[in-house]
Amino acid sequence: MTADVVVAGAGAGGLACAYALGALGLRVLVLDRQRAPASIAKGEILQPETVRILDSWGTLDALRSTGARPVGRLAIRDAYGEPLLCLDYASLPGAYRQILCADYGDLRAVLADRLPATVEVRWGVRVTGVRRDSDGRVGGVRAVVDGAEREIPAPLVVAADGMSSPLRRAAGIGVERREYPHGLVAFDVAGAEVADEVSAYRTGRGLCLVYPLPGGRCRLYVQVAPGEFRGRVDLDAWCGRLLADVPAISRLGPAVRVSLHRRQLLAVYRLRSARLAVPGLALAGEAAHAVHPMAAQGVNSSLGDAETLAACLAAEGGAPEPAAVDRALRAFEAARRPRLDHVATVSHNASRMITAVSGLPKLLGARMMRRTAANPRLLGLTAGNLSGTDVRPLSAVDRLYQLGLLADRHAHTTSPPVPSESER
Repeated sequence: MTADVVVAGAGAGGLACAYALGALGLRVLVLDRQRAPASIAKGEILQPETVRILDSWGTLDALRSTGARPVGRLAIRDAYGEPLLCLDYASLPGAYRQILCADYGDLRAVLADRLPATVEVRWGVRVTGVRRDSDGRVGGVRAVVDGAEREIPAPLVVAADGMSSPLRRAAGIGVERREYPHGLVAFDVAGAEVADEVSAYRTGRGLCLVYPLPGGRCRLYVQVAPGEFRGRVDLDAWCGRLLADVPAISRLGPAVRVSLHRRQLLAVYRLRSARLAVPGLALAGEAAHAVHPMAAQGVNSSLGDAETLAACLAAEGGAPEPAAVDRALRAFEAARRPRLDHVATVSHNASRMITAVSGLPKLLGARMMRRTAANPRLLGLTAGNLSGTDVRPLSAVDRLYQLGLLADRHAHTTSPPVPSESER
């Protein structure tokens, strides 16, 4: 069993890497420890930049045919549904101006069904560590295949094996991982049509997130306190309190009650790996980065990893020769690290504005939201950053505008302001 590339993990990020690298003509072996794909509430909001990537790979029409829902707006609303901050994606530059809300399983299936002929996917294979060449370079993986441990050589290994990533640990790459002080409970709500909008409700209990899914369904995420679902919970009473806390979703009440027993309780983390690559190995997806789901960046960053990694290898001629692979990995690190750090900052700041339930963080979040909503330039910057189509990090001066500590004379322009001498 040999390959040019071994990808550990057959989630959307791993399959995207396999697709992009296989398109270069490389022999790619994808290994996943599960015996079949698992169903999980994640990766359903595809930002416009990801839509562009899927279109460039020729997979967009197939995903649309699954009933994926196009959405043109992301709105933050109060518990009664009144708008606090609305991002209209129709004003974005370029050809891709909509979010696509799709089932994660459909995304994964579309990628799997269209993998190049040079890609093989093996289920039920557990990757246990890295195989090293005589010079210490990662040169493949060790894996349990049919009950026996084997070494599988490959000039490139891609670790797309999730936040706990055994390969990341085996390669000696450190990670900073922080858990948010709240969790999320996810419901797949059937028979509940909602608007073509990603709606984030800012409530007394924190975040309540709603968006449409294929088949007349919607996804509902609700912020929960630690231990809120520990032990025996009266689900009907809990649902009653939720609907009282968020009157805007009361119309979903009957459908939510039916779905209570199919809930998924999720811990929420921030994760940043110390490196994205070492000689012979690249990290992709949640093995390298994880952010709060509120900003809808997780799976989008994973597909961005795949596109960038393939582009860096293509720039080196696409040959599976170790020296060329390692040059490509250095370029991958240089290209992706600033973008991923920016995504992490945007996601964390967005989540803090909505999830804080008391004290100064809640007051500051409300103030920043109000000032941003009243500033068309900041709204445009925020939409461009979240969508991935026009990435321009907010400056320190922009933060002062958001806090109302400075007046933005350029609020109604589309170009970034030049700070005055007093602002520098």
